[in-house]
Amino acid sequence: MNLQGTFYSEYKQSNPSFHPDTFSCAEDTVAAILDNSTSSDHPGMLLGKVQSGKTRTFISILALAFDNGFDIAIVLTKNSRPLAEQTFKRLRAELSENIEDGDLEIYDIMNCPERFTRFELESKLIFVAKKQADNLKRLHRLFTDSCPEMRNLRVLIVDDEADSASIGFTKRAGQAEANTIAGQISEFRTCLTKVSFLQVTATPYSLYLQPKDVVVANVIEFKPTRPAFTKLVPVPDSYVGGGVYFGDASQSEEDTLESLIHHEVDPAEFDRLKKKDKRSYRPQEILTTPLYKGFRHALITFFAGGCIQRINGIAAGLAQKKLRYSFLVHSEAAKGSHSWQEDLAYEFVERIKSAAERSEPIFEQLVRESYDDLRRSLALDGKPIPEFPAVLESVRSAIRDEHVSIAKVNSDDDVSALLDDSGQLKLRTPLCLFIGGQVLDRGVTLSNLIGFYYGRRPKKYQQDTVLQHSRMYGYRREDLAVTRFYTSPAIRHAMQQMEEFDASLRGAIEAGGDGAVQFIRKAADGTIQPCSPNKILVSNVETLRPHKRLLPVGFQTKYKKDMGQYIETIDRLVLGNRDASNPDGAFLIPVSTARELVELAYKAFEFDEGFPDNQSALIGALAHLSANAPQEELRGRVWCVVREDRVVVRIRKTGRYTNAPDTTHKEGKVAREAAQTIPALILTKQNGRHEDGWRAGPFYWPVVLAPKKAHTAVFAPETVDDLTDDEIDDTSDDEETH
Repeated sequence: MNLQGTFYSEYKQSNPSFHPDTFSCAEDTVAAILDNSTSSDHPGMLLGKVQSGKTRTFISILALAFDNGFDIAIVLTKNSRPLAEQTFKRLRAELSENIEDGDLEIYDIMNCPERFTRFELESKLIFVAKKQADNLKRLHRLFTDSCPEMRNLRVLIVDDEADSASIGFTKRAGQAEANTIAGQISEFRTCLTKVSFLQVTATPYSLYLQPKDVVVANVIEFKPTRPAFTKLVPVPDSYVGGGVYFGDASQSEEDTLESLIHHEVDPAEFDRLKKKDKRSYRPQEILTTPLYKGFRHALITFFAGGCIQRINGIAAGLAQKKLRYSFLVHSEAAKGSHSWQEDLAYEFVERIKSAAERSEPIFEQLVRESYDDLRRSLALDGKPIPEFPAVLESVRSAIRDEHVSIAKVNSDDDVSALLDDSGQLKLRTPLCLFIGGQVLDRGVTLSNLIGFYYGRRPKKYQQDTVLQHSRMYGYRREDLAVTRFYTSPAIRHAMQQMEEFDASLRGAIEAGGDGAVQFIRKAADGTIQPCSPNKILVSNVETLRPHKRLLPVGFQTKYKKDMGQYIETIDRLVLGNRDASNPDGAFLIPVSTARELVELAYKAFEFDEGFPDNQSALIGALAHLSANAPQEELRGRVWCVVREDRVVVRIRKTGRYTNAPDTTHKEGKVAREAAQTIPALILTKQNGRHEDGWRAGPFYWPVVLAPKKAHTAVFAPETVDDLTDDEIDDTSDDEETH
């Protein structure tokens, strides 16, 4: 591989600030592409994280590919006019030296010549095309009809956001058909003689879950989209992503920088933000009403946090005009809801401005609450903490002097008006509040985002959809101490599951290659089978890895009179199986008995809204993990550890549901020592006292512990195959259905 060519050398020299790992990733990727370059049947995957620098990496790849025999590159973008324009401008800006030298031309496919001369084909060409029917028709026609000699040149297709629109199937008359865009992309790949195909995304789940070979009725030769190899976009320490927001430190009972990011919002508040309710909302009460407590605290904390950063930035000698910060409200997809939220935000700003100008006590009280919250994380991060009077006055001035702007962004036109060439929404003032929905996902960046109020609640959470909403991810380490995330307990729980899945997938690829993650499911007949649905429904998915715990969370117990018979049955089963000479030790039971114990325990639970009944996940995991034991004599068996007379609160002081009924250094230690090759079932008999938030009756809380030697797996108790057509429609969550 040529690493000293004109394109790659100039690109590296023009970007000295790029981390060396970015270029190492580009070199590894091009090497893998060259190994598979003779056929487009082997697409590659460039896997990044949300807002982690995927674009700079794939431009590095294009430059290196041109130095190694490729003649043409095609960049497929999300079907969004402003984002396609942004990609086009960025490519021209970053490869400007090659364009000036006459070695490269870049075209929007809808604004390019009908035919290219031989002289033009002696230069390298890049075509940018939206994943939209007319764009793809024009692309196909250019290569097959207008300029057929291009079909025989060496082509690299880069499918940016490859899981968006590029795949999808529909059943008609009992036969699978590829959706329009997926079919067009496949047909175009087929018409080229020397083509390589690189997928780029941060949310690859639907791509990894594609079958290796697909037969569809409406495309003669459908090209597979499942990746043949994966290269990871490097993630520097300055990146803030799911590991910060939803990793172990974020769930700490003690103050950590990560745990202080989170503020819980009453789910009913999100309902109130759908549309105006004249019966409950009085504008004059916006500063005091409990109905919008979370929304109000989010906005005033954003003002205080932005002002603190400006005070500290000015003290450090930074340019005052450049110190600008953003906040995002994304709780609904409907444009009508955005208008109501915009009205509410304007009302709040006007009311707080009036209170500030009149020095009303409510103004100082609200700022003080936010200041006291922020100073805890500033102290943990070792950042300067301005005195409260200075912050109070700064917030007052910001509101009075119109340093606050509010922008509703819910269409391509809105994005076009606000987007700069780098793909970031323009910050017009020091404190910018954006209100929007689906349009504010892939490719749109909000610089210096320090507040995110998120309330999207689909019937089924889709991992890729929700992660692409996570605009708070990115290179934001310097602002982390004043960053806050506002959502409901149920949404946060779902996002924690997503982060665990995402981290497991990436970790498995880093450790052992693309095949290191198993995808398994519980079939209708109760057996465990390989899983290949188009989409993972994350609210019903569990990640299995060595010594991972699976347990129910977010439930209330039924009343004592309704639970007694189930508890007595569990007592009898335990007594009949445990070793009387060693009651505290682990004992072996059949999987069938473990299943019965879990089912009986769950009969005592009523799950709160947004928290899934994951009984089938625990049962399915026990069956799968036990069946795959290396020792034949242990297959179909499970270790069991039982403890009694336990006391645990239902909801912690922080407002979060308890998720640790087992004690790590006691029964947890016993279970971990036993669970080497088969799983363990921990049963803790809780007293269920009324003063601890329960309905005053004992109950068993089951915990499944994966064995130490478990392979990383994603377990789907329910998949798309199990859903009705109506339920499948619900999973789209206003996105394209894949």
